[in-house]
Amino acid sequence: MPTQPTETATGGTRRTLARLATEVLAPWVWVLGLPFAVAWKVTDYHLGRTILWGLVIGITGAVVPMAVIVRGAKRGKWDSHHVTNRAGRVVPFAVCITSLATGFAALLLGGAPRDLVALTAAELACLLVAVLVTFGLKFKISMHAIVAAGATLMLIKVYGPWAALLALGVLWVCWSRVELGDHTTAQVTIGTAAGLVVGGGVYLGLAAML
Repeated sequence: MPTQPTETATGGTRRTLARLATEVLAPWVWVLGLPFAVAWKVTDYHLGRTILWGLVIGITGAVVPMAVIVRGAKRGKWDSHHVTNRAGRVVPFAVCITSLATGFAALLLGGAPRDLVALTAAELACLLVAVLVTFGLKFKISMHAIVAAGATLMLIKVYGPWAALLALGVLWVCWSRVELGDHTTAQVTIGTAAGLVVGGGVYLGLAAML
Protein backbone atom coordinates (compact mmCIF):
# COMPACT_ATOMS: atom_id res chain seq x y z
CA MET A 1 0.00 0.00 0.00
CA PRO A 2 2.75 2.56 0.75
CA THR A 3 3.95 2.28 -2.87
CA GLN A 4 0.62 3.31 -4.36
CA PRO A 5 1.16 7.10 -4.19
CA THR A 6 4.55 6.73 -5.87
CA GLU A 7 3.07 4.57 -8.63
CA THR A 8 0.29 7.09 -9.18
CA ALA A 9 2.78 9.96 -9.32
CA THR A 10 4.92 8.04 -11.81
CA GLY A 11 1.92 7.37 -14.00
CA GLY A 12 0.95 11.03 -13.87
CA THR A 13 4.44 12.10 -14.90
CA ARG A 14 4.44 9.68 -17.81
CA ARG A 15 1.10 11.03 -19.02
CA THR A 16 2.33 14.60 -18.70
CA LEU A 17 5.46 13.84 -20.71
CA ALA A 18 3.39 12.01 -23.30
CA ARG A 19 0.94 14.89 -23.70
CA LEU A 20 3.85 17.33 -23.97
CA ALA A 21 5.47 15.32 -26.76
CA THR A 22 2.19 14.92 -28.60
CA GLU A 23 1.65 18.68 -28.68
CA VAL A 24 5.21 19.98 -29.05
CA LEU A 25 6.09 17.43 -31.76
CA ALA A 26 2.70 17.38 -33.48
CA PRO A 27 2.70 17.11 -37.30
CA TRP A 28 1.70 20.74 -37.79
CA VAL A 29 4.67 21.91 -35.69
CA TRP A 30 7.11 19.98 -37.86
CA VAL A 31 5.41 21.09 -41.08
CA LEU A 32 5.46 24.72 -39.96
CA GLY A 33 9.07 24.79 -38.81
CA LEU A 34 10.71 22.45 -41.33
CA PRO A 35 10.46 24.69 -44.43
CA PHE A 36 12.06 27.61 -42.61
CA ALA A 37 14.92 25.38 -41.42
CA VAL A 38 15.50 23.97 -44.90
CA ALA A 39 15.05 27.31 -46.66
CA TRP A 40 17.57 29.00 -44.35
CA LYS A 41 20.27 26.57 -45.47
CA VAL A 42 19.42 26.13 -49.16
CA THR A 43 19.07 29.90 -49.76
CA ASP A 44 22.54 30.43 -48.27
CA TYR A 45 21.05 32.04 -45.17
CA HIS A 46 19.09 34.67 -47.11
CA LEU A 47 16.55 35.99 -44.61
CA GLY A 48 14.04 37.37 -47.11
CA ARG A 49 13.87 34.23 -49.25
CA THR A 50 13.77 32.05 -46.17
CA ILE A 51 10.75 33.91 -44.83
CA LEU A 52 9.03 33.98 -48.23
CA TRP A 53 9.31 30.28 -49.05
CA GLY A 54 8.93 29.22 -45.45
CA LEU A 55 5.65 31.09 -45.21
CA VAL A 56 4.32 29.62 -48.47
CA ILE A 57 4.88 26.07 -47.27
CA GLY A 58 4.15 26.70 -43.62
CA ILE A 59 0.84 28.45 -44.24
CA THR A 60 -0.47 26.01 -46.85
CA GLY A 61 0.94 22.92 -45.15
CA ALA A 62 0.26 23.70 -41.50
CA VAL A 63 -1.60 26.91 -40.67
CA VAL A 64 -4.58 26.53 -43.02
CA PRO A 65 -5.14 22.81 -42.32
CA MET A 66 -4.84 23.28 -38.56
CA ALA A 67 -7.24 26.22 -38.60
CA VAL A 68 -9.84 24.02 -40.28
CA ILE A 69 -9.12 21.05 -38.01
CA VAL A 70 -9.24 23.04 -34.77
CA ARG A 71 -12.44 24.77 -35.86
CA GLY A 72 -14.00 21.41 -36.67
CA ALA A 73 -12.88 19.91 -33.37
CA LYS A 74 -14.46 22.78 -31.45
CA ARG A 75 -17.71 22.15 -33.29
CA GLY A 76 -17.57 18.45 -32.45
CA LYS A 77 -16.94 17.21 -35.99
CA TRP A 78 -14.08 15.02 -34.75
CA ASP A 79 -12.73 13.95 -31.38
CA SER A 80 -9.84 16.43 -31.05
CA HIS A 81 -7.39 18.50 -33.07
CA HIS A 82 -5.33 15.31 -33.41
CA VAL A 83 -8.28 13.52 -35.05
CA THR A 84 -7.51 10.17 -33.42
CA ASN A 85 -10.66 8.59 -34.84
CA ARG A 86 -9.69 6.99 -38.17
CA ALA A 87 -13.09 7.51 -39.78
CA GLY A 88 -12.97 11.22 -38.94
CA ARG A 89 -9.85 11.84 -40.99
CA VAL A 90 -11.57 12.21 -44.38
CA VAL A 91 -12.09 15.99 -44.29
CA PRO A 92 -8.77 16.81 -42.53
CA PHE A 93 -6.84 14.79 -45.12
CA ALA A 94 -8.73 16.45 -47.98
CA VAL A 95 -8.00 19.90 -46.57
CA CYS A 96 -4.32 19.12 -45.99
CA ILE A 97 -3.80 17.78 -49.51
CA THR A 98 -5.71 20.58 -51.24
CA SER A 99 -4.02 23.34 -49.28
CA LEU A 100 -0.50 21.92 -49.62
CA ALA A 101 -1.03 21.27 -53.33
CA THR A 102 -1.80 24.96 -53.70
CA GLY A 103 1.47 25.78 -51.97
CA PHE A 104 3.30 23.32 -54.21
CA ALA A 105 1.92 25.06 -57.31
CA ALA A 106 3.03 28.42 -55.90
CA LEU A 107 6.56 27.10 -55.40
CA LEU A 108 6.75 25.86 -58.98
CA LEU A 109 5.37 29.07 -60.43
CA GLY A 110 7.60 31.20 -58.21
CA GLY A 111 10.82 29.37 -59.04
CA ALA A 112 11.50 28.17 -55.50
CA PRO A 113 14.75 26.33 -54.68
CA ARG A 114 14.63 22.66 -55.66
CA ASP A 115 15.01 21.44 -52.09
CA LEU A 116 11.83 23.26 -51.10
CA VAL A 117 9.94 21.89 -54.09
CA ALA A 118 11.20 18.42 -53.15
CA LEU A 119 10.22 18.95 -49.52
CA THR A 120 6.66 19.88 -50.42
CA ALA A 121 6.38 16.99 -52.87
CA ALA A 122 7.56 14.65 -50.12
CA GLU A 123 4.92 15.99 -47.73
CA LEU A 124 2.23 15.46 -50.36
CA ALA A 125 3.48 11.93 -50.99
CA CYS A 126 3.26 11.16 -47.27
CA LEU A 127 -0.30 12.46 -47.14
CA LEU A 128 -1.35 10.36 -50.12
CA VAL A 129 0.21 7.23 -48.63
CA ALA A 130 -1.46 7.96 -45.30
CA VAL A 131 -4.82 8.25 -47.06
CA LEU A 132 -4.31 4.94 -48.87
CA VAL A 133 -3.27 3.16 -45.68
CA THR A 134 -5.95 4.76 -43.52
CA PHE A 135 -8.91 4.15 -45.80
CA GLY A 136 -7.69 1.50 -48.23
CA LEU A 137 -6.15 -0.81 -45.65
CA LYS A 138 -8.31 0.55 -42.80
CA PHE A 139 -5.21 0.95 -40.66
CA LYS A 140 -4.80 4.01 -38.41
CA ILE A 141 -1.23 4.89 -39.26
CA SER A 142 0.38 7.51 -37.02
CA MET A 143 0.76 10.90 -38.68
CA HIS A 144 2.91 12.03 -35.75
CA ALA A 145 5.39 9.27 -36.59
CA ILE A 146 5.29 9.80 -40.36
CA VAL A 147 5.98 13.51 -40.18
CA ALA A 148 8.58 13.37 -37.41
CA ALA A 149 10.59 10.61 -39.09
CA GLY A 150 10.43 12.15 -42.55
CA ALA A 151 11.35 15.61 -41.30
CA THR A 152 14.30 14.25 -39.34
CA LEU A 153 15.74 12.50 -42.40
CA MET A 154 15.34 15.67 -44.46
CA LEU A 155 17.14 17.74 -41.83
CA ILE A 156 19.98 15.20 -41.67
CA LYS A 157 20.42 15.61 -45.42
CA VAL A 158 20.42 19.41 -45.18
CA TYR A 159 22.41 19.96 -41.97
CA GLY A 160 24.48 16.82 -41.67
CA PRO A 161 24.92 14.00 -39.10
CA TRP A 162 24.34 16.17 -36.02
CA ALA A 163 20.70 16.49 -37.02
CA ALA A 164 20.38 12.76 -36.31
CA LEU A 165 19.94 13.77 -32.66
CA LEU A 166 16.39 14.68 -33.68
CA ALA A 167 15.75 10.93 -33.79
CA LEU A 168 15.34 11.21 -30.03
CA GLY A 169 12.33 13.41 -30.70
CA VAL A 170 10.94 10.81 -33.07
CA LEU A 171 11.25 8.13 -30.39
CA TRP A 172 9.69 10.41 -27.81
CA VAL A 173 6.65 11.29 -29.89
CA CYS A 174 6.14 7.68 -30.98
CA TRP A 175 6.24 6.58 -27.35
CA SER A 176 3.79 9.33 -26.44
CA ARG A 177 1.19 8.19 -28.96
CA VAL A 178 1.28 4.66 -27.55
CA GLU A 179 1.37 5.86 -23.95
CA LEU A 180 -1.76 7.96 -24.49
CA GLY A 181 -3.54 5.05 -26.15
CA ASP A 182 -4.04 6.93 -29.42
CA HIS A 183 -1.95 4.44 -31.39
CA THR A 184 -0.49 0.96 -31.09
CA THR A 185 3.20 0.13 -31.35
CA ALA A 186 2.55 -1.25 -34.84
CA GLN A 187 0.87 1.97 -35.96
CA VAL A 188 3.75 4.21 -34.89
CA THR A 189 6.35 1.75 -36.23
CA ILE A 190 4.74 1.62 -39.65
CA GLY A 191 4.27 5.38 -39.54
CA THR A 192 7.99 5.85 -38.85
CA ALA A 193 8.92 3.52 -41.70
CA ALA A 194 6.57 5.35 -44.07
CA GLY A 195 8.05 8.70 -43.08
CA LEU A 196 11.58 7.51 -43.74
CA VAL A 197 10.87 5.62 -46.97
CA VAL A 198 8.22 7.83 -48.55
CA GLY A 199 8.94 11.25 -47.06
CA GLY A 200 12.68 10.93 -46.88
CA GLY A 201 12.95 8.91 -50.09
CA VAL A 202 10.92 11.32 -52.22
CA TYR A 203 12.79 14.30 -50.81
CA LEU A 204 16.24 12.83 -51.39
CA GLY A 205 15.34 11.61 -54.86
CA LEU A 206 13.78 14.84 -56.10
CA ALA A 207 16.37 17.08 -54.48
CA ALA A 208 19.04 15.21 -56.45
CA MET A 209 17.08 15.21 -59.72
CA LEU A 210 15.65 18.74 -59.92
